[in-house]
Amino acid sequence: MIINKANKRGFLSSNRPNGVGNDDIYKFLETKELQFDCEQLLAGIVTDEETGAILPNTKLTLFDENFNKLKETVSGPDGRYDFGEVECEKKYYVRAEQPEYTTKEVPVIIAKESGSTELPIELEKAVKSIPIGGDLADVFGINLIYFDLDKWNIRPDAAVDIAKILDVLNEYPNMKIDIRSHTDSRQTHRYNEVLSDRRAKSTRDWLIKNGIAPERLTAKGYGETQLVNKCADGVECTEAEHQLNRRSQFIITAL
Repeated sequence: MIINKANKRGFLSSNRPNGVGNDDIYKFLETKELQFDCEQLLAGIVTDEETGAILPNTKLTLFDENFNKLKETVSGPDGRYDFGEVECEKKYYVRAEQPEYTTKEVPVIIAKESGSTELPIELEKAVKSIPIGGDLADVFGINLIYFDLDKWNIRPDAAVDIAKILDVLNEYPNMKIDIRSHTDSRQTHRYNEVLSDRRAKSTRDWLIKNGIAPERLTAKGYGETQLVNKCADGVECTEAEHQLNRRSQFIITAL
């Protein structure tokens, strides 16, 4: 099939029934916009964030927008990786894992027209000092674990970051942490205290379920007593500002 996009007229060849010969040529006028298949390829290069050095043998995992694993690959000697064909107009996450580097997930939205999407990934060295009393989120560059309003279940995006906590605990078998959960200022102090305690215990249960010994974990809810911004009772704030207060921390208590 071929079409002139300017005048919407085109031709196609077909061996459909009731034609004149075997393959016939038909002309047509486009009266409704035609939808063509979109083909996109996803690839990139993995490098050291500080030096720019290429990182071969990096494990890369492709997830859909709900963090379902789709594909795995490894970067080549030139640091490049290639996931092949992906769907157009879809959101994906790419996780990069390399020994001595902090695991990283990078979101990407694929274009709506055929072509290729280049997603370079820079990884940060994971060698850091680990202070007693420090928060793993700060020490290892892990996103804070956020919760939805009035909920204490682990969100799919939060599970990705808790998995990083799990990796650190497995790497340091003598490490113990105190899970501290917080709420925003909405609802009563008592309600928020109970809710935050459930969030802390939900996070602890997730880590225990995934192999961490219970004696290495303590968990407590602090309600709205440790807000990180101005959003106290009676103060008008956006949902994004309230979200900053609905979080969990992972304080190192022993190494």
